[in-house]
This record gives sequence, C-alpha cells and structure tokens, in this order.
Amino acid sequence: MSIFYNTVAQASFAQARIWLDERIRFNVDRPFTAIYNMPFLYRLCPGQSLSIQQLKKALQLIVERHQSLRTSLVFDTINNQLMQRVIDFHQHDTNFFEFIESTFQTEKELDLIIHNEKRNSQLFDLTRGLVFRCHIVYYQKPPLNVVCDNDAIIFNFHHAIFDHPSMDIFLHDLNEAYTTGQLTTDENICLRYLDYAIIEQQMSMTPASLFWLETLHNYNLDRLLSLPFDRHRLSEENRTGRGTSVCFDFGEDLSQAFIAYSSSYDITVEQLALASYYTFLFKLTNGESDLCVGMNVHGRYREELMSVIGMFVNAIPLRCQLNVHWSFSQLIDHVKEIMTNSLQYSYFPLQRILAQHPQTTKPTFLETSFEFQSYISENRKKQVMIGNTRLLAAPISIKIDDNDVMTKFDFALNIEHDLNNDQLSYTINASLDLFDRITVNKIAQRFHFMLEQIFNIKYIQMKKPLYELSLNLPDETLLMKSMNNTEVLFSSSTCIHHEFVKQAMKYSQKVAVELDDQSLTYSELLYYIQVLALNLVNRHGVIVGDIVCQCVERSLSMVIGMIAIEMSGGVYCPLSAHHPEHRLQTLIEQTGCRLVLTHHLTRNKFKDNITLIDIEIVSISDRMVDDIIVDVFSNVATPLNNMAYIIFTSGSTGTPKAVC
Repeated sequence: MSIFYNTVAQASFAQARIWLDERIRFNVDRPFTAIYNMPFLYRLCPGQSLSIQQLKKALQLIVERHQSLRTSLVFDTINNQLMQRVIDFHQHDTNFFEFIESTFQTEKELDLIIHNEKRNSQLFDLTRGLVFRCHIVYYQKPPLNVVCDNDAIIFNFHHAIFDHPSMDIFLHDLNEAYTTGQLTTDENICLRYLDYAIIEQQMSMTPASLFWLETLHNYNLDRLLSLPFDRHRLSEENRTGRGTSVCFDFGEDLSQAFIAYSSSYDITVEQLALASYYTFLFKLTNGESDLCVGMNVHGRYREELMSVIGMFVNAIPLRCQLNVHWSFSQLIDHVKEIMTNSLQYSYFPLQRILAQHPQTTKPTFLETSFEFQSYISENRKKQVMIGNTRLLAAPISIKIDDNDVMTKFDFALNIEHDLNNDQLSYTINASLDLFDRITVNKIAQRFHFMLEQIFNIKYIQMKKPLYELSLNLPDETLLMKSMNNTEVLFSSSTCIHHEFVKQAMKYSQKVAVELDDQSLTYSELLYYIQVLALNLVNRHGVIVGDIVCQCVERSLSMVIGMIAIEMSGGVYCPLSAHHPEHRLQTLIEQTGCRLVLTHHLTRNKFKDNITLIDIEIVSISDRMVDDIIVDVFSNVATPLNNMAYIIFTSGSTGTPKAVC
C-alpha cells in the first residue's frame, strides 16, 4: 500500500456504515439507546497501583500516534459525503479525549456507571473528534493521584473509529508508553487509518463486484424471513433497540459430537455452525429454502492493517439456496463452498453490494445475523500489564433491568467455541420490538433439540432429508399424541352446522365465542352466520361441494365465516393471512375456488380476478327475512359423507398439498 499525507478524506465505508446506521435505525439523540459505545473494564489486581500522571501522559502519546483517536466525522452537505478529518495534535486548546474520575461505594453503583458508559449516547461527539474517553472509578475514596486495587478503569471508544482487534494494539502501546514515557510516531513509516480510507476508495474491486452480483442474483434483499414474530414493527421510528438474550451450553456430549463431525467431514467448526443455523432457519420459517443472513468480518485483509487502530469491520450477506431433500451432510458441502467464496471477497464494502441492487429500499436480510467466536477461556480473563502493574479484564455483562439488553438486529445467533476445553455454547439475541421473551426462550430450546437430532449417530448414518427434522419439543410431541386420541362416540351422525344450531337453540343467551373484550352469544353468532350463509347461496351461487376459502386474522369473523361456509353446503378451506401473496394465489388456484372470505386486515392480499367477500361488511349491510331463511336452507342438503374442510400441508417438502 502506498501512503498519502492528507488530514482530510472521505470516511471509510465502515465508518460511514456505522455513522449512518446510528442515525437511521437508532436515534442518536434518544437517551440511553447508544448501540455503538465500546467500553472495556479493567480492575487492578491486589497490591497493584498506577500513577494517574503517568497514565494521562501515556494516553496522550497513544492519541498522538494513532490519529483515529482524534479524528472527527462530519457530513459534507455540499458534496453529500461523510468526511473524516484528523485534528492537529499540536492545537494546544484542544482536549483530544475525556479523562473522568468518580467513586463507587458498592458493586451496584459500579454497575450503574458501566451501564452509563454502555448506553449513554451523549458521551461522544464525532463532529469534534471526541471519540475516546478514560474513566477512573475509585473504590470508597475520593480521587487521588494513584489508582489502587479494587479501583476500576474504563476505556470507552466509539465504534466508528474502533473495532475489537484495535484493543490489542491500544493495550500494547499503552504498556510501552506508560513504561518508557515515549512512543514511536514516525508518520513516514506508519500507515494511518486515513490512508487506508483513501486507498479503499481507489481500489479496483471488479472481481469482488462480479462475485457479489452473481451471488445475490434474483434475491429480494427487502424480504424479511418469516420468523415466528409475536408482532411487527410498523416503521424504523418504532425501533427501540431493546432486546432479550438466551444462552445455552451445548453440554459435553453434544460438543464432542459436533466437533467430531467437523473433523470427519473436513469442515471447520464455524462452517458447521453456519450449516446448523441455515437448517434451523429453514425449519423455523416453515420451509423457506432461499436463506440469507448477515455476518461481520474483521476486514483486516492486509498485514499492514494489523497495527492500525480503526474501524475495519465489514458486513457481508451469506446466501444459501438449499434443497429440502438434501441430507445434512450434503448441506455442509454447500455451506463450505459458500463461506470459502464469500470470505475471499469479504473486503467488498456492504454499501457497494447494496448499490448493485438499486431497487432495494431496506436490506432486511441484515436483521438476521450469524456470529462465530473461538477463544481460549484463560485469555478471556487475561491479565493486562501496564508497566509493572497487573490488571484483570472484566466482562461487560451488567444487566440493570429486564430492558437493559440492547440489540442491533432483529434475530441473531452467536456460537462460541472454547478451545481450552472444546466446549461450545450459543446465545440467541432477539428484538423485543418483535418477540416476547418466552418466544425467544422457546426458540432457543428448539435449536438445542434440533442439534441433538442432527448429531445423533443414528441420524447421521441414515442420512435423512432436512425436511424430516422436527422442531417439536418432546413435551409438545407427547401433548399432540394425547390430543390426537380424539375418538368420541356420537349418539347420531349429523353435520357440523346442524349440531351448532342445536346448541344455539338450547343456550341462546350464553356466550358462544369470546376474544379479548369482544363476545357473541349463541343467538347473535347464529344470526351473523345465517346472514353470511344466505349471502353465499343467494348472491354468489354457492352449492353443495363448492370450495370456499377464508383468509382472516384471529377474530370473531373467523368463526362466523367457518360455520357459514358449512351452512351454505360449501367446503371450508382456511388460508393463513401471514403467507405471501404469491403463495395464497397458488393455493387458491390449486383448490379451484372462486370465492374468498376476508375482513379489513386481509382484503388487500389478493388479485382482482378473485371474488372477495368481506365478512364484516356483509354482517352489517345484509338483513334476513325468516321465511327466506327457511326456504333457502331447507334446500341445502349436505350429505353426511361430503367433505367438510380442506387444509394444506406446510410445503416444507416441496409444493403444499391439500388434505381433506
């Protein structure tokens, strides 16, 4: 890489991505919603101490050497570009970083301080280049000139100028600067982050561009995976950043089986973890086979970048087009190829990938992410040396309340591999904007259960297809078996709607159906059913055996429509309101039906060539005449052996099939 000597340049793609994401998806002005603060906590070991004066001097030397720590980010409205500017270190009236001192009496108070460092969006000012701060927290004593054991040090950085590999560089230079009182700052030798940003803009990336264009060909980047959401987010303005987190250990047996499988199939543990994730998403989305998830890569693809503090992380899409009839071993061969090729071109900025698809308005594929980390457990508690002083890195895992977990994504899987004992664990993070905590906990249990199936020796030997995997937990399977034991002796054979009319006549003023604060008595329900059934027969010519589809959300209208179809002599066929329009169209064509019952939430999901009947409108506008009812329904003779309903299979093995 050649080196430039500018102090102003266009921001790197990584900087621009963080800067923009913070403003679009997360409101930077909203208090305690910071998603890109990066605090690192250290506690002094017993008997250790640090000089405040020496520490300040060492930090000044680091900021002088690493220009990223004194770089401002300002949007140029004239050129419509985000620009970075290195602030001159010799400006004597400039504070390049904040140095804060405070005290704590209890660990709870320290937790609150850490919480503020993590979540306070007002701690940094990117326009002034204030992107780094050092917070000394003294234990039960006023600020002194010495940091002692039980005290804490928090180094906090904004993610737009700092990534996790940068911390090793920072600590190395901090030790040297504190010990010797000096640092090498020869700018003619050291590559600066700003130089990298300039070179990145000028690089020829044609091979990578062609690869990503082909990889995402015909993929709808705006398509959100059909995960089991409890609700939907109406707009980005409703994004809170609040999340919930569920963690599970694989356990010794499953960890060993997982790693043994990786070795025997010549696949990395990371690739195997990704294949497992694709399998899980395939089952969780009820059979979606074209899957795309986001994954972060470190972005330090050249040796010269390994000693530079800055933000290099890139996000890439990993697309998998699986065949539902594949065995798991066939899938991992495909995933191995996907990851190998994708990582080869992972330097291609996400912004350029998205620019290849100008029709994309919201790249929702990034909302489902995958992360894999391998580490040695001792290193997570590694001691850090600053001069002769030993410090212990402490995890930032404080949870002030149930709403404290922040998440950047709607749904994320993080699998960790402890190389020291060859044990694996996983964490699922999900947005509370979309999921209830109980739902996420159940999803995590299903993932664990699926892994136990896949890495069972019998399943491996049988090479069963992916669609045969089940996400039903053992207790759910037992419950379904007990529910399927539905043999009931009836005194006589009658039709469904006849039995309902008998109950309505017998219990006319009792509540028949209830939903939230809505309810109908048997007589009221019978009235609306007869109004709709009369409409089907008289106005739309429904005769015995006609298939009538219904697509409504959970409501009183659902019950009215279902029994009205039976009363008119039709065959009831329910359609899910959550299916995409093309799937609904396909199912309607398969049944050959010409009528679909809807209500206000679903009437816009169908094409113009289908006759729609709004249950709510019919119930309000139509009126009945008793003589007409008797005359019409007396002519509807439904044979006892006639079809009552048709339902469709999920289609996880291919085309959905009708079952009657």
